[in-house]
Amino acid sequence: MKPFTYTALPARVIFGVGTTDRLPDELERLGVKRAMILTTAPQADQGRELADLLGARSAGLYTGAAMHTPVEITEEALARYEDLRADGVVSIGGGSTIGLGKAIALRTDAPQIVLPTSYAGSEMTSIIGQTEQGRKTTQKTLKVLPETVIYDVRYTLSLPAVMTVTSGMNAIAHAVEALYAEGANPVLSLMAEDGIAKMTAALSRVRAAPADLDARSDALYGAWLCAVCLGSGGVALHHKLCHVLGGSFDLPHAETHTVVLPHALAYNAPAVPEAMAAMRRATGSQNPAAALFDLSRESGAPTALKDLGMPEEGIDRAVEITLENPYFNPRPLERDALQALMRAAWAGERPSS
Repeated sequence: MKPFTYTALPARVIFGVGTTDRLPDELERLGVKRAMILTTAPQADQGRELADLLGARSAGLYTGAAMHTPVEITEEALARYEDLRADGVVSIGGGSTIGLGKAIALRTDAPQIVLPTSYAGSEMTSIIGQTEQGRKTTQKTLKVLPETVIYDVRYTLSLPAVMTVTSGMNAIAHAVEALYAEGANPVLSLMAEDGIAKMTAALSRVRAAPADLDARSDALYGAWLCAVCLGSGGVALHHKLCHVLGGSFDLPHAETHTVVLPHALAYNAPAVPEAMAAMRRATGSQNPAAALFDLSRESGAPTALKDLGMPEEGIDRAVEITLENPYFNPRPLERDALQALMRAAWAGERPSS
């Protein structure tokens, strides 16, 4: 047994079906009297339903959350928060909405309750990523960790088939990198392997029966395990590339993770034999990178950056930005190898064994 450090993050998790009904009690527990509800415009109806549930405890609704947490959106939401005299936030949605809630908490210390509607995982982390002037930067601080996360499986039943896969692949990416990140440890490795196994199996079942409550429950449980890995572990090349592509080329978050993950895993595979053994067990495949690629392709999810709007001439720029401020990675970052990785991801090539 090698020496390791494991730090668990303080978080209260409520998991099940119909758990949204516990939101008023959770706000009472935190002492929040006027909660501002955050959503994106397409999820405004869900926000209004929460406002009805909360009654006088709802201070109002803000529906302007956007991908990659642009600083200008945060400033607008902060002004709304102050105008409403709110003393806490309730975020219902995916990574965009959760990110905005974190940005408000970073500046105000507002208590947060999060109701995830996707498998993004940001709700279980002390990480915040923000975009300003075309660059996405990240930081870690407990100030942005939500106090309570309410997982209600019902919200995931309406996730469209392709979005289910891309959001699920985004979650899997957190667990994959936890297996070989700088903070990897045996506790997180257990959670990562189980999270990957639960999610990959559930995605196949959901594809066949989107309304299968058991399959959806397994997927959300797997997403939670993967999110804990992200929050308590660390990241490597895959997340660096996705942050660069999202911040510099405004590519959609989950779809970018879906495309890049098989290629980043294939890049690191020679340097992480123990992690690859866990990946083979979790995916049931001798070529886990190809298995993830095939899962996306067979589900109709994107497999090429060019299909997400990434210009081919942007490949060199993406590699340059990645090398300027690299994250920890178990395999050294080599310019030529990174360019080959990016070209394969841009073209949508299936990773070889």
